Amino acid sequence: MDFKESLNNIPLTELLDKAFDMLNYSYTPYSHWKVGAALLSADGKIWGGCNIENAGYTPTNCAERTAFFKAVSEGEKEFKAIVVCGGHEGHVDSYCSPCGVCRQVMMEFCKPDEFIVITAKSKTEYRVQSLRELLPDGFGPASLAN
Repeated sequence: MDFKESLNNIPLTELLDKAFDMLNYSYTPYSHWKVGAALLSADGKIWGGCNIENAGYTPTNCAERTAFFKAVSEGEKEFKAIVVCGGHEGHVDSYCSPCGVCRQVMMEFCKPDEFIVITAKSKTEYRVQSLRELLPDGFGPASLAN
């Protein structure tokens, strides 16, 4: 897939703005590592997400999953792209890649060769990868269809 061409159909500036804005809503009293995400559904709607920590740690939810769960809970099931950014106290100075659990959630709803994952360390510095690149041997719905 030619990602340069596919980015022409993605409202990249809006996604980057939304992901960075979502850092303001992160609830991170334990790690202080704030993460923001902006998920683009197939119909063009942008869903924001932030990480939400819990004293019990296990119930903590990542920004990417928050965005997916918000969208799916309102009927969305097809997605084009996600932008993820994060850093200590919301200061983003490096790339913040989705964790394995978030990658697995993406596999549930996205076509791995088409879904675009953008990790950003600023609104002008970002990496673009396919979900397949992030999770090369991913297990998803297609795995169970065989």
